[in-house]
Amino acid sequence: MEYNLQIPVSKEEIKKLHVGDILYISGTVFTARDEAHKIMLETDVKNIPFKPKDMALFHCGPLMKKEGEKWQVVSAGPTTSSRMEIFEDEFISKFGTNLIIGKGGMGKKTLESLKKYHGVYTSYTGGAGALAAERIYEVESVHWLEELGMPEAVWVFKVKNFGPLVVSMDSHGKSIYS
Repeated sequence: MEYNLQIPVSKEEIKKLHVGDILYISGTVFTARDEAHKIMLETDVKNIPFKPKDMALFHCGPLMKKEGEKWQVVSAGPTTSSRMEIFEDEFISKFGTNLIIGKGGMGKKTLESLKKYHGVYTSYTGGAGALAAERIYEVESVHWLEELGMPEAVWVFKVKNFGPLVVSMDSHGKSIYS
């Protein structure tokens, strides 16, 4: 099946999704790689300067350029998600994130967490960072840029018809990586 979803996605909508479904999403996404996961997990939820629960998590280290006071996305391809496996179950539990975008898949701990908290992991084509950038129409904010640098900082993006994303792990405990 193919779905066009608005972020945030309800638990009911998540439960309708199955491995192999194709998604296009519109709304707000935030990027987080290894170092951003560490900082966020060490920070009290009320001190996080944005609301992860209301956004999709994108495993991405974007290439950005600044034009005047505004940031522009040059490329925003997914990064290898398996590196975040050591954090993701705790991250999902703490922040309520229910839609993750990445590449290469994740492991059993993440799959169990997606099942328990009603989430999905979706895959985006590696090497298509310029295509992804075309679907990002606004850079809303950036966090921890000075501390982490451009690829590891948390970027908050507004996206429209972002995809195609393939549901690779669903809330029913199925995974194309098993």
